[in-house]
Amino acid sequence: MDVTAPFPDTPLSFAAPDGGGPVLLRPPAGTADTYAWLSESRQTIDGILLRHGGVVLRDLGINSVSGFNKAVQLLHPDLLDYVNRSTPRTRLGGKLYTATEYPAEKTIALHNESSYTDVWPEKIFFYSAVVAAVGGETPVADSRGVHRRIDAAVREKFERTGVRYVRNFTAGIDLSWPEVFQTDDRSRVEEFCAAHGIDVTWRAGRTELTTTQVCQATVAHPTTGERVWFNQAHLFHLSALAEREQRALIDTLGEENVPRNAFYGDGEPIEREVLEHIRDVYEREKVVFPWRQGDIMLLDNLLAAHGRQPFQGTRKVVVAMG
Repeated sequence: MDVTAPFPDTPLSFAAPDGGGPVLLRPPAGTADTYAWLSESRQTIDGILLRHGGVVLRDLGINSVSGFNKAVQLLHPDLLDYVNRSTPRTRLGGKLYTATEYPAEKTIALHNESSYTDVWPEKIFFYSAVVAAVGGETPVADSRGVHRRIDAAVREKFERTGVRYVRNFTAGIDLSWPEVFQTDDRSRVEEFCAAHGIDVTWRAGRTELTTTQVCQATVAHPTTGERVWFNQAHLFHLSALAEREQRALIDTLGEENVPRNAFYGDGEPIEREVLEHIRDVYEREKVVFPWRQGDIMLLDNLLAAHGRQPFQGTRKVVVAMG
């Protein structure tokens, strides 16, 4: 088995326990049945994930979305639907989705999938179907390293209060509530929110719905017990947008009605310098590696955050969550 960590010729700062990662894993030369090899390698791959947080499977000879789906079913057959959405995605069939469909020139900040909720996937798979001509990498960061680097006083306050996420749904701006909750039945939205501790306020004006939920700032990994930074305060906060976009939303809707915002769990505003500190920590933990067509990256969603670099040309990454 050919295991390489970290990627050759790629400068890395990924703070996995031994200073390496993510791991690059290839089937042995001459492997006749990639899928049999994947099935036989499940324990090895799971062990790598617990140590490094991420593994990239390369040279598998998988060149289709259906082939990716078959590989995912072998490695982690219990896949999740994407409900309580925060970003636009297209369902490709079954439980496969496109990666977040944001404009190519934008960066998607590092984050752990669904860490703004009380339910999240344990693992997340990415399949590089089409590699962008320039950029488009999927950077990763060690959530253990992020937790360690966060200033102790900042970490203590977040752990004590949690994070309060406020979402306002206004027709024609950001995601609609039927898209987020995958239903246009208000009673079903209310049932879902009640089951997940989300406060719901239906409104009569231009803004149709406001939801509020207080969630964790950090969690302990269920297998290793390691503490990880696990929230999206820096991503949901209004300051995550460019100044021009912030002004446009405030002028149009009023600051209290912007599509999403984040606060300390007790409702206090999060200081801008604290958010910049968190973003700086993610930047220092960030690892960027070049995609190749056919690569599959598997992340332990608690141990590794992911994002997206801006790109030029056509890019297609398919995602599954387990």
